[in-house]
Amino acid sequence: MAHNIHFNQKTGKHSFFSTKEKAWHGLGQLVQDFPTSAEALEFAGLNYHVEKRSLFTVDGGCLNEYNEMEYSKLEVPNYYATIRTDTNEALGVVGKDYEIVQNIQAFEFFDSIVGGKEGIIYETSGALGKGERIFITAKLPDYIRVGRDDCIEKYLFLTTSHDGYGSITAAFTPIRIVCNNTLNAAMRNKTNCIRLKHTANVQDRLKVAHKLLGLSNQLANELEEVFNHWSRVKITDNEVKKLIQITMAPNKETIETLRYRSLEDFSSVYKNTVESVFEYAMSSPMQQEETTKGTLYGAYNSITGYYQNVKSYRDEESKFKSIMYGTGLQRSQKAFDLCSDFVKLGII
Repeated sequence: MAHNIHFNQKTGKHSFFSTKEKAWHGLGQLVQDFPTSAEALEFAGLNYHVEKRSLFTVDGGCLNEYNEMEYSKLEVPNYYATIRTDTNEALGVVGKDYEIVQNIQAFEFFDSIVGGKEGIIYETSGALGKGERIFITAKLPDYIRVGRDDCIEKYLFLTTSHDGYGSITAAFTPIRIVCNNTLNAAMRNKTNCIRLKHTANVQDRLKVAHKLLGLSNQLANELEEVFNHWSRVKITDNEVKKLIQITMAPNKETIETLRYRSLEDFSSVYKNTVESVFEYAMSSPMQQEETTKGTLYGAYNSITGYYQNVKSYRDEESKFKSIMYGTGLQRSQKAFDLCSDFVKLGII
């Protein structure tokens, strides 16, 4: 199953919901009205419980009087299996200090950081694999506005797992409406996300993680100022192409070599990627608006827009991972930093 969305054999449904359109090969529940956290939990099929259970193995065995092998059960100390109780499936193996964060607690995290006042809107949520990883995207009120009409919606994204791998991650994620383009970026010496380990005091740490809302509001205000400034900074086509070449370079050696070799001397994969991004930058309708055409803001959008609207992925899950916390995010951050330097120095 390439999309990797969990399919619940008991309910006959995939564990995913969306309020806009079906993702991941058209699977999941399409919901017309924005759900509450309790409803979102139900729609996404995340209303299951996970618990730690002791791990056991067996000894080498021995023959009994009937010439049959008999085995003794041995408990594995300090390690446990995480079990999904509704399906009785093992999701992973964890240590004794690992604390499970239940799915309902992940939604309660979102509810608590807005204090139930701001009207947070749940737009997508789902489970992957056997249910070992879940994700939630929720929309915050108001917009980041660039110019008069270029609006960016403000989202919070959370992912956590039940398999012992990875931390609980909550991030601020702005998305440009006109092209559904994710504009993830962290300012210099700042972060746009919070990561929490599954440790014994994780619940206490989740309680104070409402600072993510303050972080998001601060970042939104700063990004609005930055993007509006960039929309007034002009950049030539050659400078855009150089920005793309550096951003998409696979390593430092490639960046150094770009100083004295032409693009034709590099691998076809790298060369074709640069050309695809540049073509998007020059010809996409979303790049021809007042805020983006010939501007630094448009140059940044050419990178983020490529990963959102042009690049081919193995499946929708791969695209999601790349943009939210993979290569797409890394390249977008590199482009953001280069654009910031361009404002200061006037060169790429």
